[in-house]
Amino acid sequence: MTDQALRQIPFTDATGAQKTLDDYGSDVMLVVNVASRCGNTPQYEQLEQLQKEYGDRGFSVIGFPCNQFMGQEPGSMEQILEFCSTTYGVTFPINEKVKVNGRNAHELFKALKETTDAGGKAGRVEWNFEKFLVRADGSVQRFRPKQKPDSPEIVAAIEDALSR
Repeated sequence: MTDQALRQIPFTDATGAQKTLDDYGSDVMLVVNVASRCGNTPQYEQLEQLQKEYGDRGFSVIGFPCNQFMGQEPGSMEQILEFCSTTYGVTFPINEKVKVNGRNAHELFKALKETTDAGGKAGRVEWNFEKFLVRADGSVQRFRPKQKPDSPEIVAAIEDALSR
């Protein structure tokens, strides 16, 4: 798959409409599989801070709820959106619930998982809140779940991507 083709993979947003990453109009996106009942759930706060800080510069966080890891996102779309809004004030897009691993993994995540992390490892998403920085040219940088969204490495990667 070409890097640019990644940005054209269709998915369904929270309202049921078909979208692609390009539809969000952002040059740089942080695609994250999210969950409401996970030890990493407080990362929503940092993701929202990134959205507020860089949103007007062509950046967006794009969330995809996932229930594949110990059932940590069991809710309906309405429940998920309510939780994100009331608990963390999330303003970035939350899309349909997807599978990120296995035979039924969403095509977007199948493509994203080809990217290696800082240690050179590609493949399975380890847990909720794995982060994929997608640049305007479709190239991807991968950050594992335990790495906080406001870590110096992620902030530097966002700033670098926005400066190109």
